[in-house]
Order: sequence, then C-alpha cells, then structure tokens
Amino acid sequence: MNRTASKTAKTVTIGGACAFVGDSILGPRQLVAVPGMQYLVFDYLAEMTLSSFAHTRQGDPAAGWASEFVELTLREILPACQQRGIRLVANAGGLNPAGCVQAIGRLQRELGTQLTVACVEGDDCLDLMPSLRAAGVVDFYTGEAMPAELVSANAYLGALPIARALAMGADIVVTGRIVDSATTLGVLMHEYGWTPDDHDALAMGSLAGHILECGPQATGGIHTDWHTVPDWENIGYPVIECHGAEHFVVSKPAGTGGLVTRGTVSEQILYEVGDPARYRLPDVCCDFTGVTVTEAGPDRVVVRGARGQAPGPHYKLSAAYLDGYRCVAQLPVFGIDAVRKARRTGEALLGRARAMALARGLGDFEKVAVGVVGAEDGYGPRARAFDLREAIARVAATHPRREALELFSREARVPGVSFAPGTTTGSALMFNSRPVVEPRYRLFTCLVDKARLAPPRVTLDGQCVSVPIPAGAPLAEAPAAAPRAATATATGGRRVPLVRLAWGRSGDKGNTSNIAVIARRPAFLPFIEAALSAEAVKAYLAHLVEGAVVRHAVPGLHALNFVLDGALDGGGPSSLRPDPMGKGMAQQLLEFDIPVPDDLDL
Repeated sequence: MNRTASKTAKTVTIGGACAFVGDSILGPRQLVAVPGMQYLVFDYLAEMTLSSFAHTRQGDPAAGWASEFVELTLREILPACQQRGIRLVANAGGLNPAGCVQAIGRLQRELGTQLTVACVEGDDCLDLMPSLRAAGVVDFYTGEAMPAELVSANAYLGALPIARALAMGADIVVTGRIVDSATTLGVLMHEYGWTPDDHDALAMGSLAGHILECGPQATGGIHTDWHTVPDWENIGYPVIECHGAEHFVVSKPAGTGGLVTRGTVSEQILYEVGDPARYRLPDVCCDFTGVTVTEAGPDRVVVRGARGQAPGPHYKLSAAYLDGYRCVAQLPVFGIDAVRKARRTGEALLGRARAMALARGLGDFEKVAVGVVGAEDGYGPRARAFDLREAIARVAATHPRREALELFSREARVPGVSFAPGTTTGSALMFNSRPVVEPRYRLFTCLVDKARLAPPRVTLDGQCVSVPIPAGAPLAEAPAAAPRAATATATGGRRVPLVRLAWGRSGDKGNTSNIAVIARRPAFLPFIEAALSAEAVKAYLAHLVEGAVVRHAVPGLHALNFVLDGALDGGGPSSLRPDPMGKGMAQQLLEFDIPVPDDLDL
C-alpha cells in the first residue's frame, strides 16, 4: 500500500558523512558547512566491525563503540551543528550504544553544547543464540552448524526506532547494528510522516540511504573512469535533496573535488546488491530495476523509480566467532628476476616456519597462500608476463594456535639476510617489528523471526520507549521478467573491451561478490547482453569463482548485475587473497572483449 503523492511539499537535505570506521574527517567538515544542511548520517559498521569491537571490549567492558565518532568528529563539528540546527544519526554505538551516548555527554560538558542524544538498542541477540542453536539453525550462506562459542550476535534493525527517536526530539541518534541505509530512511520517515505500509516511499528512502552510506563512492570515488575525477585530495561527500517520495537529487558540496554523474551514482546504486528486483531490508523489499538516473546539471543527478513491497518476517542476524589466527607477511624484492626471487622467498619462508611448527608439535598450518604482488597472480590464466625488477612476496597463513603463527611472524624478518639478493623487510626491520598475528573472526549469518526479538528501545533524557515492529509477511513471488527484445549481434565486426562500452563496480557480501555492468549509452546494452552471459562471466573468472553465477537485468539503469557465489576464498578474514572483498573483479571483467559492429560510434 502506498500513500505518498500528497507528502512531497518540502525538501529534506541529508549529507553522507562517513562510510566506515577510519573514514576521513573531510566529510563532516565539508557537510556541516553546506547551506541548508539538515541532517548528517554516519555509517561505521562494515560486516566485520562488530567482531573487532568485541575483541576490544574483552580488555575494556566500557568499549565496543566507534570512539572516533566522539573524539574526532563530534569534537570538531558539535558546536557548529548546535548553531546551525543540524541533526545527526550514526550507528557508532556498535556493541555498546549506551557507552557511546555517555561519552557524548562527557564531551558536551567539556564543549558546553546542549544537544539531546537518543540511544537505540535492541539489536543484541547473544542471549537468543542458544535457543536458535538448539533449534538447528544453520548459516544460510554455507549451511554450516552454529559454532559453540560466539563473541557477538546482532540483528540488522531498520529505520522505525530512528524515526521515533527524532520524533521524540533527539538532535543526535546513536544506534547499534542497523542496515546501513536505515539512518537515512529513519530521517525521511520522520520528516514526511511515511508509515510502514508506504512501501514505494520506503524503497525510495532506502535507495537514498544506499547512495549515501558509502560516502564518496557516489561522488567519483573508485569510479571506473577514475582519470576524469578531479581533485581527489578534496573529494566531495554526497548530499541528497529529497523531494518527498517522488525523486531526490544527488550532489556534493560546492567547491569540492569529485564528480557526480549518471555513471558515478549508477555504480553506487548497484554496489553490493544481489537481486536488484528483491533487495531485502527490514522495513521494505525494494525493486531497483526501474530506477532511473538523469543528469540535471554539473554534479547534479535526479534519481527516480524505486518500488517496494512489504518486508519479510525476518531480520538478518550476524554473529561473530573466533576461528584461530592469521598472519600476513609482505617482503619487497628488487633486481634481476624479481618475480622468481619473490616467489621462491615466499615458499622458503613458509617451508621454514612449517618445519618449526611441526617440530614443536603444533601441527601444520590450516590454510596458506604464497603470491607475488605485481605478477598478476589474481588474473589466473590471463596474467601477463613482465620482466619486473620490483615485486613483493606475500605469504599468508592461518592456524588454530597463536604460537605457530608467532613462529612464522618471527621468521618473516630473516629473508633479507638468508634468501634472495635484493630482499628487504623495509620499515619492519627498521623498527624491529614483525607481521601482526591477529585473531581470525568469522561470521555466522542466519535469519531470525522479528517476533523472537523484543521491540527496539529508544532512550532519551531518561525516558525509554519501545518501538513496535510490524511482523512482516512472506514475500510474494518475484514477478516474471518482461519480454525483452532480441539482443544485438555483430557479425563481421570488431571486438572492443567492455570498458569502452560500460562502467563496472564490484563488491562483497561474505563469500559472494557482485559485479555491476552499466552501459555508457543505452545503445550499447544489447551488445553487452549478447556477449556477457552468466556462463561467459563464470568461465572468464573461473580461477576465482567456485560457485554459480547469476545475471540480473536492471533496465532502468541500462545495466546488468552479476552475483558470483563462492568468489572470495571465504571472504573477509577467511580469505587469504590480496583482494578479499572482490574490489578488483569488475576491473578484470572490464577487459572482456565484446563484439560490436564496425560502424558503432564509441
């Protein structure tokens, strides 16, 4: 049900100020100075962030939240936000939203500001996990049983508690685990009075949040045409001017670097999306296949056309557990035969450490990888041979016991005097340091009925209220794809690399990667479709992809979205690849040759 046509009178301006823990202070600095800015939203929680917070919290029970939000960002912008009436929504609370709120209180007393701060809780599911384990719940990606010991377990909450906190008068809303786009959707639900059954509006608000959540990735960051993007040093963070449920405009602060075009925004729309017709969120199931992106002037694009249906009855739940340890050593090698020397260096280092671990009764390494950065190992059969005189030996290993990897780490300092000429351990040798042995946290992901969780709670000025969440319903069957015209063929023509015809971007979800391919012009799409089948992509990336490849059409964006299962060597910290998040997969696919007619204007 959608009742949105009459709710479009005002404009709401929101800035995407942060994309991850460790993002630049540049975004908040820029956005707080934008005339008419009303809200800043911050995304601190990548897939594995909560596991790092859990590790930190073991040594300090008061930790577990994004301290940089308070000590770096708010310390700098809080007075300006109070003066200009800018409100903030951040998932900086991590595993300890209340602790983050307390720290903001201490900072406000120091700065003399008086903004009201709300805390959203209810995502912590650790106490629920034993009953789910007893019920036989398994990981929905791998089918594996739930591990015996978990360090964190959190449901991905939606936007309703954020909207409630704003309605209660909060100037700053701090949450724990939520879906990334919920910071923006919560703002828009509050401002426009959208209800849980305004599905098309919720889909548009979620799309706005999806564009903002990765900061400058929508304004030229990691864009295919990187050479056209000016002034990376001062790249602008994204601004959205929302005009109700009908459309919104994406821009960036005046005078900043970067670029806002159909290409930059379209790449971000499909970033880390699976089936664009069924992008499932706790508040709405989105259909992005009819979304259009239209350039409306320099660094301004208009986005329309997201559609929604009722959400499903489940939350996504992500739990983290310790699964041994990992260590990665990198050794620069210079001079004649640098690649051969680097590869032999890696093999020798691993062989020596393995022998020492076995001699001590620690057992063999669980998983190892020896590669050479610079030798195009990630390109598999399409690697090109170069007579490199500079290369980096990269050796990675995992083991259930820290002691075995401490041996490996110690031995990683010695190749500079023991192995190939031209080998150096660089700054590690200078400071007598070693490669870090780090805990390897992995994710267990499942679905949990919304009804199994207590309603989220909003606490503001000592008042705590529960926010009822609609139960959701089983999703309707996906609509049948509309008949498409026959794809074009180019007989007797020429072949050009895909990058001449399309932009591309790839991203990760666990061990799955997606590659979005967006035609530079609508006329190019039929030739891309004809050549770039799911089978062709699977064959082209067979050295990386173990699972199935599925192709989804996105006609509104003149795009195809490929979902590649088993593509990342386990993904995240489970992967020993130099590119564990699949960022380079689109770059590889953009070299795929596409047949086109001789007379096609490129």
